[in-house]
Amino acid sequence: MDEMEEELKCPVCGSFFREPIILPCSHNICLACARNILVQTPDAESPQSSRASGSGVSDYDYLDLDKMSLYSEADSGYGSYGGFVSAPTTPCQKSPNGVRVFPPTVPQPPPQQHLLPQPGSLPPIPRNSCITCPQCHRSLILDDRGLRGFPKNRVLEGVVDRYQQSKAAALKCQLCEKSPKEATVMCEQCDVFYCDPCRLRCHPPRGPLAKHRLVPPAQGRISRRASPRKISTCTEHELENLSMYCVQCKMPVCYQCLEEGKHGTHEVKALGAMWKLHKGQLSQALNGLSDRATEAKEFLVQLRNMVQHIQENGVEFEACLVAQCDALIDALNRRKAQLLAQVNKEHEHKLKVVRDQISHCTVKLRQTTGLMEYCLEVIKENDPSGFLQISDALIRRVHMTESQWGKGTLTPRMTSDFDLTLDSGPLLQTIHQLDFVQMKGKRVEIRVPAAPMLQLEECCTQNNSATLSWKQPPLSTIAVDGYILELDDGNGGPFREVYVGTETICTVDGLHFNSTYKSRVKAFNASGVGQYSKTLIMQTSEIAWFTFDPASAHPDIMFSNDNLTVTCNSYDDRVVMGNTAFSRGVHYWEMTVDRYDNHPDPAFGIARGDVLKDVMLGKDDKAWAMYVDNNRSWFMHNNSHTNRTDGGISKGSTIGVLLDFSRRILIFLINDEQQGPVAFEGLEGAYYPAISLNRNVQVTLHTGLPIPDFYTPGEADPTGSVC
Repeated sequence: MDEMEEELKCPVCGSFFREPIILPCSHNICLACARNILVQTPDAESPQSSRASGSGVSDYDYLDLDKMSLYSEADSGYGSYGGFVSAPTTPCQKSPNGVRVFPPTVPQPPPQQHLLPQPGSLPPIPRNSCITCPQCHRSLILDDRGLRGFPKNRVLEGVVDRYQQSKAAALKCQLCEKSPKEATVMCEQCDVFYCDPCRLRCHPPRGPLAKHRLVPPAQGRISRRASPRKISTCTEHELENLSMYCVQCKMPVCYQCLEEGKHGTHEVKALGAMWKLHKGQLSQALNGLSDRATEAKEFLVQLRNMVQHIQENGVEFEACLVAQCDALIDALNRRKAQLLAQVNKEHEHKLKVVRDQISHCTVKLRQTTGLMEYCLEVIKENDPSGFLQISDALIRRVHMTESQWGKGTLTPRMTSDFDLTLDSGPLLQTIHQLDFVQMKGKRVEIRVPAAPMLQLEECCTQNNSATLSWKQPPLSTIAVDGYILELDDGNGGPFREVYVGTETICTVDGLHFNSTYKSRVKAFNASGVGQYSKTLIMQTSEIAWFTFDPASAHPDIMFSNDNLTVTCNSYDDRVVMGNTAFSRGVHYWEMTVDRYDNHPDPAFGIARGDVLKDVMLGKDDKAWAMYVDNNRSWFMHNNSHTNRTDGGISKGSTIGVLLDFSRRILIFLINDEQQGPVAFEGLEGAYYPAISLNRNVQVTLHTGLPIPDFYTPGEADPTGSVC
């Protein structure tokens, strides 16, 4: 059950859930953590006007957001535990992301419990406050009722309790704010575990509390488990028990909701019947996911076996290659080393691909197994209303997780065979024939091809590509078997081969922009290699012109406007890259937002060629991005979020991306203003422009733009390499 542990931990404090509540987005959070991340938005509209104008809560198919409210301080506290919380009079603090956060709360006894009064009054919570889900970043503007509008996840609380008992975990104090200490007693009347300092502070042995019975934690846990389960009450009508299920709103309701509330005209069904129906649906969904998990385990065994086969085949191939090269004369030793390097590169590439797939599949399987175990524990619960509060979300998660195992996920990305063969027979035969002629004392005339002639009228550059054309001299009668085209690195470096073959025209892509390249070509035949042609100097484009690339994009991406405008047909984030890579110089491009619905989080930036296409840009280590909503933005790389900055986007906004290889930095702009500090530093290698978006966003790309006036490029970096 270790895989399930992540399902049982709060995304804010990282500890096991304590008094979890369910947010409308179906994610869970500790009640105390929810208080601590409340954010005051003094410039926001009231909840009523926000809902009316559409600028408040996103229009998602969740529970009715009218239920969401902000705790009045008189209503805050530990519920049935008997402890209450008040905000200290110290000012609001700032979180690492720069938002205003209420300080940690301090427990105080409630008047209705007749506890001893403590100094300090409860100041009112400011209006226009909101809470942001730490997992999906959706924000909710709350009204006057506070966190009572969020239902408690008693099913999750029960699963956490059983899990901790199975692990024999020490019971923790429920009132410690940070690093909860081990509990020493439990009050049977308050139903709260205390450490010694919290017991002396919050449960003094005097007054009405002197009659409370304190027992050891282990005994308290047994008595708590033996006590009858509390009956769920309605969040709208706290004195009414939940007795029916609203099919349209997908939530349990009480009798008064049907008589007076908005559910009066909705279709309702018996709570018990819907409880059994949803349990059956979750069980059926788990059957399919279980089959996928079994296939994944078998697939992992197959991948691990492939690693061994690749190791064995690689060693065998290297030994064969060495044996063949040793049969040649000493003049071929350099070539032998080159061939060995090629095999080793292929070897490492295969291992890297398979190991990466093993790592990716292992993580996904662990998450799948954890979700399965959690769902099985949820099915064991006997609380219909509590189960129905989370069943829809769990069913969606199970189906989504099952779909993630499709589309070739369980297919190896690499074979274990090495598709390389050294054909040394013809070369050995030629060497033997040459030796035989020499042994006969005959003079052999070497007739190598003449130097080719470059056809200047057909040679050209476009963007960062160069096309070269050549031909043999008109009077040459020597046979030609092929040609070798060589280019330097565009920075005065040595020549290297870029093409070997029989064609007399070649286009070389992926060169540096605004660079000068030297090119030359030579011919070869069975007698040897001829002389080089004259050297041709070619200049690539100073400014990059490019479009989005349909070939490398996710299948859900939709293209128009000659591949300059993109959107998506999925609600999930999908990645599309440009068709040109950059590795040197200073480049700037912009994207305008043509459509922006329901406040999504598109991401803009750069990526390697093997970036993941089915997650938000920046989730893996192959992308560097800024994702932004209608209010603020974050920088993200390898799923690490930094530099939250106020200022978002809307329809008509312009996002600029400035990539400077001379300083190796990446800068973002929104509406011609720099957004935050320098986003990323130390960039090196080849990067493609990239974005991620869903069906709520449509953007248009603009390229060939000059560098913004405010920016001064740094000195050129002489260490760049050809893409």
